[in-house]
Amino acid sequence: MSLPCIDPAHYTPQLDDKLARFKGQFADIGVPEPFVASSTPLHYRLRAEFRVWHEGERVDFVMFDPDDAKRRIVIDQFVVATEIISTTMPRLRARLESDEPMKRGLFQVDFLATLSGDLLITLVYHRPLDERWEAAARMLADDLDVRLVGRSRKQKIVLDRDWVLEEFELDGRRLCYQQFEGSFTQPNGGVNRQMLSWACKQARGLGGDLLELYCGNGNFTIALAPLFGRVLATEVSKSSVQAAQYNLGANAISNVELVRMSSEEISSALAGLRPYRRLRDIDLGSYAFSTIFVDPPRAGLDEATLALARGFRHILYISCNPTTLHENVAALQDTHAVAASAAFDQFPYTNHLECGLLLTQR
Repeated sequence: MSLPCIDPAHYTPQLDDKLARFKGQFADIGVPEPFVASSTPLHYRLRAEFRVWHEGERVDFVMFDPDDAKRRIVIDQFVVATEIISTTMPRLRARLESDEPMKRGLFQVDFLATLSGDLLITLVYHRPLDERWEAAARMLADDLDVRLVGRSRKQKIVLDRDWVLEEFELDGRRLCYQQFEGSFTQPNGGVNRQMLSWACKQARGLGGDLLELYCGNGNFTIALAPLFGRVLATEVSKSSVQAAQYNLGANAISNVELVRMSSEEISSALAGLRPYRRLRDIDLGSYAFSTIFVDPPRAGLDEATLALARGFRHILYISCNPTTLHENVAALQDTHAVAASAAFDQFPYTNHLECGLLLTQR
């Protein structure tokens, strides 16, 4: 697939095509008319990653054509990135060209931004970073008013902090999230807010307790927790668990227990197949689960997690892969029916479409 052509005039027709494919793919399951979370056509992406190309004294940010790995494309303007990334890119490039300690050995630049205006830049090098680099990096970070991290092989230098703080309003609440450099975060902030709002709308009135798998940094956990009695949330990534714990405290969420476990492990524990030391302080039998919330990787749910989900009255499922979502929902058809659906356009100008379904026990 070639790099997409970014033209706001094409956005709505392309989204219509994706919605038609989604409806056709799920026609055999009887999915209701979806809620559609559209994106802004420009400046929607909060993360960006570029290789750095050196040509004499010149430094360029480049990407490579997926159809031709040798064809590099110089990115002078990146209008899909949020405006703080777009406006910082040329300033950063100009500074790198004139600053030898910052430029030498640099081969990659990563940007992580927030809707609330925080920006962290990670510079990745082929050479060790020394005191001269750190002094120059501090001047650069101050001049650009950004957070800065330097990485090299077995080396990481953090100036100030290696995370950003996202803050936004959601259905009358002010939420904040710590997001670490190098960890997964939702790339399209505007669509993410719509995803959270849709999930909360589906969860209202379900009652009982919530089991959440793949909770990440607590993106959905923070939004959903007030709608349930108690929440048991699981995640395997250490940095995501660390961020989730911070986010629970920062948002004054007190009804969540967070454990570092995979979906397979928690499925095994809840089925009584084996005990886990990580659960020694958690009384699983005290939970009155009504709902399971899942936001799995592209591979979807494994057989053990599908078996676990069948025992819940409600399954709230966010998917980054309609194909595996369809496979999972088809496997649940004997126990659950689809009560609500949604389409989230996280990645405009691509074929990618994220989906949401609420399934209710028959």
